[in-house]
Amino acid sequence: MTAPLTGTPTRSSAELIRAESSVLAHNYHPLPVVVSRAEGVWVTDVEGRRYLDMLAGYSALNFGHRHPALIDAARRQLDELTLTSRAFHNDRLAGFAEDLAALTGLDVTLPMNTGAEAVESGIKVARKWAYDVKGVPRDRATIVVAAENFHGRTTTIVGFSSDPVARDGFGPFTPGFRVVPYNDIPALEAAVDETTAAVLIEPIQGEAGVIIPDDGYLTAVRELTRRADALFIADEIQSGLGRTGTTLAVEHESVLPDMLLLGKALGGGIVPVSAVVARREVLGVLGPGEHGSTFGGNPLAAAVGSAVIGLLRTGEYQRRAAELGELLNARLTALAGHGVVGHRCRGLWAGVDVDPSIGTGRQVSERLMAEGVLVKDTHGSTIRLAPPLTITEAELDWALDRLAAVLAE
Repeated sequence: MTAPLTGTPTRSSAELIRAESSVLAHNYHPLPVVVSRAEGVWVTDVEGRRYLDMLAGYSALNFGHRHPALIDAARRQLDELTLTSRAFHNDRLAGFAEDLAALTGLDVTLPMNTGAEAVESGIKVARKWAYDVKGVPRDRATIVVAAENFHGRTTTIVGFSSDPVARDGFGPFTPGFRVVPYNDIPALEAAVDETTAAVLIEPIQGEAGVIIPDDGYLTAVRELTRRADALFIADEIQSGLGRTGTTLAVEHESVLPDMLLLGKALGGGIVPVSAVVARREVLGVLGPGEHGSTFGGNPLAAAVGSAVIGLLRTGEYQRRAAELGELLNARLTALAGHGVVGHRCRGLWAGVDVDPSIGTGRQVSERLMAEGVLVKDTHGSTIRLAPPLTITEAELDWALDRLAAVLAE
């Protein structure tokens, strides 16, 4: 008999994990923790054990779990209106679009739901812009991307992934993409030609291990695309909205792309919200019926998204990420030679390369879980640290103390 739905699960973590494994597709390999409650930077499992969340939903929880301002915005909107589809207007969408355009310094917003939807939308818009504005012959537009990218897992996107786990077994793939090494301007320049609609890159590659390009790389991409009459599309789904110490990661080089792809934190950890934000003449190539989404721009999403933008307007979270990022970087630097063989840090976001003799990234993550800290591994022996931007200095120190202890075992 199925247990009744209640606010508190009646089964243990082990029982729930076994149940999941029998009824869910095995498309993830989560850590063996079953979270039932959360507040701020802390989560609690079904047995009552507490953990400090140092992953923050891959940046979807930049403002922590259940931020009061975001929960309040969602609750108020739930009492009014949740969905109209885009067949009708709703009273929250215009304000959200205006707020997001103003925050980014661009003109027009295309609201979607997930990050992958934003990327797919950006690809469609770039191709149409190439045909309608640049004059590329029909069906010959190309988009240049970087190796080791992560833009999502749809069939189009994995077709230009260099990760065999994401790519193998899912072909045939959509043509029209050229892959070049990340952080390599000569290679990028060689790949761009008269058919190039856009260059699509992450300002910092998150899934690859928080790979930060050389100073000047983003500026060079901007200059190159401008000379080639191609669009510069920045995927800021993970790096954007305060994570790196600025509202957008491209701001570290004072660069403004033609198109920004946003998501994750835009939904405040409450609902999936993503968006394409671009210059008016770029998104202006779309006409009615050429692209859409039933849930994109729904009133609940727009209300939460506007509340997120309100938090970012204060500048508090960007400052916290920058200041605490210095502490994070200093503590990781001190661990060099003590279990850490390399790290990269920008704001409250770090990729930490652990000495392989200590264990894989997965093994280190499991040991940290036993110490009350939740992180997630990426390739090999690399783990990612991305706590909510609401974390305190004491909490960050406590988590890093646990990491130091695990590495010293």
